[in-house]
Amino acid sequence: MNPTTPTAPTAPVAEGDGESKTAKETTADKAAGRTAEITAEKAVTSGTETRLDKAGPESGAEQDLDPEQDLDLDLDSDLELDDDESDKESSGLATAAAAVVSVGLGIVSLTGAWSGRVAAERETLIGQMKTSSGGSAAQQISEIYGDAWHATALVNGLFGLLALLVGSYVLVRPAFGTPSAHPQPGWIRAVAKGGIALGVLGVLIAVCMYFDLIVALPTAPTTAG
Repeated sequence: MNPTTPTAPTAPVAEGDGESKTAKETTADKAAGRTAEITAEKAVTSGTETRLDKAGPESGAEQDLDPEQDLDLDLDSDLELDDDESDKESSGLATAAAAVVSVGLGIVSLTGAWSGRVAAERETLIGQMKTSSGGSAAQQISEIYGDAWHATALVNGLFGLLALLVGSYVLVRPAFGTPSAHPQPGWIRAVAKGGIALGVLGVLIAVCMYFDLIVALPTAPTTAG
């Protein structure tokens, strides 16, 4: 018989050795996976921070608005609106007052004023002084009566002219300056037109009085002989 080659004895394997190796490999794989996840999270975080740094503080300022700044802007806008409304209200009151003044001046031009009487009395006094030393009847009528009449007409005509100018200003005022969102009230235009009408009438009467077109100056009778 041929001799048989002896087989090297194999070390016995314990039952827990395979499980221990498997557990170690599983733990190592978990540690490697956890390390990879942490690395990926760090990369994502660093990328986000880099994008925010590139965006700069301006984008952050656009996204995060300060409530106090918004409140200040609202208050400023409210104040500007209040100022505009107060300016419009004051302008409307001034226009209405001017319309009433034009009517008053027109009435004065028709009825006369104390200034007209003072001017007439002054002319009468001057005429008496000029004719005190003697003069014809026609000269006395012209100096004492005619000049006083003309002075009254002149003063009344000035009041009528002022009424005409003020009323015209009220009507043409909306055409100049900043256009208003609200139209001029109708009663203001009506009062201004009434002042213009009274002013025109007063000026016409004053012109007729000054040039003796309505009532002529009296003439002295001619003496016979």
